[in-house]
Amino acid sequence: MTTWIVGAVVVVLVLVAVTLVGAYNRLVRLDQKAQEAWSGITVQLERRYDLIPNLVNTVKGYATHEREVLERVTAARANALDARDQGVEHAAKAEHQFQTALKSLFAVSESYPQLRANESFRKLHDELVDTEDRISASRRFYNGVVRDFNTRRTTFPTNVFANAWRFGQNREFFDVAESRATQISEPRAVEF
Repeated sequence: MTTWIVGAVVVVLVLVAVTLVGAYNRLVRLDQKAQEAWSGITVQLERRYDLIPNLVNTVKGYATHEREVLERVTAARANALDARDQGVEHAAKAEHQFQTALKSLFAVSESYPQLRANESFRKLHDELVDTEDRISASRRFYNGVVRDFNTRRTTFPTNVFANAWRFGQNREFFDVAESRATQISEPRAVEF
């Protein structure tokens, strides 16, 4: 009888150990996946930030008296570059400001038909639209991973041990006011 009790206790302990190891490993995998997803976002943001100086220079050649808008875009770009390393919340706020400044730049471009007809401007615009789509896809992927991580971290029995395993806080979602590529105005054909 005692061997049966000892056997049952051993089985229970093994099951508890397997459950704990499995829960820990799932949290580690999700945490790593979230870090990888955030890296994907920063790569796409960097790609977009690299396009902006060329875009500003192209617009500057046509819209010289729109200096304030160009300076705002340049300052918002610099702020967004700095904010990437300060966490998701700071990056999201800086992205919102950057997107607002970028929209104003494209609004200005509407007043300059020669600019809209410029091959360089059109190419930069197309690259920016493509990059915006990639950022949106990366953001959706990241937020999905964060949702899975936060759900796993807060559900029983993982939530009991998550703090002890240093998974004590939920990850932040990367929520930015949507700047879908469709919101960036398309250059219109210029009539000659």
